[in-house]
Amino acid sequence: MFEVLPQLPADPILGLSTAFKADPNPLKIDLGVGVYKDEEGRTPILNSIAKAQQILLETEDSKTYITPQGVQGYIDGLTELLLGKGNKAVLANRVAGVQAPGGCGALRILSELIKRCKSDTTVWVSDPTWANHIPLIGNAGLKIETYPYFDKAQASIKFDAMVACLQKVKAGDVVLLHGCCHNPTGADLTKDQWNTVLELAQKTGFIPFIDVAYLGFGDSLEDDAYGTRLLVNNLPEVIIAASCSKNFGLYRERVGLALMVTENTTTRNAIQTQIQSIARAIYSMPPSYGGALVDIVLREPDLRAEWMAEVEMMRSRMQDLRSLLVTKLKEYGAQQDFEFIKQQKGMFSYLCISPEQVLAMREKHSVYFVDSSRVNIAGISLKNVDSLAKSLVSVL
Repeated sequence: MFEVLPQLPADPILGLSTAFKADPNPLKIDLGVGVYKDEEGRTPILNSIAKAQQILLETEDSKTYITPQGVQGYIDGLTELLLGKGNKAVLANRVAGVQAPGGCGALRILSELIKRCKSDTTVWVSDPTWANHIPLIGNAGLKIETYPYFDKAQASIKFDAMVACLQKVKAGDVVLLHGCCHNPTGADLTKDQWNTVLELAQKTGFIPFIDVAYLGFGDSLEDDAYGTRLLVNNLPEVIIAASCSKNFGLYRERVGLALMVTENTTTRNAIQTQIQSIARAIYSMPPSYGGALVDIVLREPDLRAEWMAEVEMMRSRMQDLRSLLVTKLKEYGAQQDFEFIKQQKGMFSYLCISPEQVLAMREKHSVYFVDSSRVNIAGISLKNVDSLAKSLVSVL
């Protein structure tokens, strides 16, 4: 049976990790996989999470299945974090939600929901977008189109072209938006631009599908939620996929949330049964552990305050690294203007160099990042930034 299947090429990002590990160069630099790293190159367990683990160890008294929708305290806590305390859609019982295995699980559950609602729905994604968006959504059987987003030549958002495209989107189509810290470019919409997106959705009738994977890594937990809250507060239907991998450091726990904001309570109740049915058909019952940890952190005032400080520390460190890299590039003679790196937000930046230059960085200098020129800013450190800047200037 299985001999008919060919061997597939390695995942572009995960394949980089394999190549990096095999590289004997002691000065090699990994800027590929999107995980937060500290100065020593480790992805640490947050102190707030470590304390929550101890609380859970001492208080959990059963390993039986949890409820089909997941840890309800986690769902409520993360929903409040995303939508704000006292959100009118939540108070009106218009929000359906399930805990999902990571942001990927949330994206897939919601894509399957869209498929059930209208099988020929078109989902519009930014050009470029996170590489896994297309297989996650496309493998659910949905048609995918792209809208213009980023201009590598100008290192900026092509907002006029984006607007012109979205003006032509049909009512009932779905438009995937990055809530903050756009992956892969790091180029985020301004508040005024989010307001324009809202006006477009109101005029054309498209449904926003917001992926929120980096809340708190851009400007602040509150500011990064601006676009999501704006659309939820002013539209009858909004789809949201969220992840706790980055801001809670729970990468391996796979903690996500699938939310659907509906027009009324009756629809909300129906959608709640539908997303639970979809989850049941994919993985049966949700995991508990990671969601329980987030629930504890958000519920305990001291832990919540400590977690917020840790998010601030990670965000500030990445902002400082952006500025430092730009300074070092100037020091080592870069003629190209890289000031845009300081304006981009979150974990990633587009360096806006060619695939050939990316390959030269890998082959000549053992600096690993994907061909698009997306780099993980958190992979930079005080120890490697000089080597990185020198290598980059040499291939320009």
